[in-house]
This record gives sequence, C-alpha cells and structure tokens, in this order.
Amino acid sequence: MDRDAADLVRALETYGTAFEDHLHCHGTAVSLQGQGVLLLGPSGSGKSALALMLVAHGADLIADDGAWVSVRDGTLMLSAPPEAPAMIEARHVGLLAVDCARAPIPLRLAVDLGRDDTRRLPPRRKVAWAGASAELIHGAGQPTLWAVLIQYLRGGRVA
Repeated sequence: MDRDAADLVRALETYGTAFEDHLHCHGTAVSLQGQGVLLLGPSGSGKSALALMLVAHGADLIADDGAWVSVRDGTLMLSAPPEAPAMIEARHVGLLAVDCARAPIPLRLAVDLGRDDTRRLPPRRKVAWAGASAELIHGAGQPTLWAVLIQYLRGGRVA
C-alpha cells in the first residue's frame, strides 16, 4: 500500500489519549456557525495562533491546548474539558479572554498543522474514532489557512 492510501484515514487517537467516554486531543478547537474545527499538530505548529485568527473573524473558542472528542448519534462532537478556562494563548503576548462555545459542537473538520500537502487538489482524508469520522486536511505552511477554513465552513469542499 502506498503512503497516500495508508494516510487517507487517520486514527484520531493518534492525536490524544482515549478514555471510556471521550478522547482528549492535544489540540485547539473552535466553532464557527455551529461547526467545529479541531486544530492538531506538534507544539509550536500554530494551533493557538490559527484559532486566534478564526476567533478574530467570528469563531468561538471551544478549548485551547486540549479538547475533548466524543461520539453522539454517529457524529464526532467537540467540547471543552470541564476545567478549561475561557482564554487562549497569544504567544509572546500572554493569555487573552475570549468567548467560548460550551455545548458539544459537531466536528466538521480536523486540520493537521504538522503535515503539509503541496498538491493543488490533494485527496480527501478523514480522522476516525469510535466508529465516527470527519474530514481532515493537512495545513502546515499555508499562510492564508484561516481564510481557507472560513470558506470551507461556509461552502464546503467540492473537489
């Protein structure tokens, strides 16, 4: 099996720790118009910075630096851990207060900021956990990714 075929569906637990009723992902999550985006990647890859750009354009923070994923009715859902503060890290500035979405939000899109794909039209990818899945894109090195994500949530991907 080639690298692309093996990489089309990634186990979401690769990005976190599974518990009985949820998966704790080492990432940052936001909600825009009721649609959840889970930003994943290594430390320093820009998860909080990208989330801050999305918040500045109308998104609500779900959780910074650790989000819970659960499954409800076959859909991956994002929520904040109970102790998560209503703030986001702005590197080299400090912690900033933000509006937060506290109810579970359906996961529409996962973004891996530790991986890139230089093809104009990359293959469709998914993350999966506990029998449910959501779209996945590789986002490393894309300076306008915030705008891409906003348009993705507004109009969807057609190809």
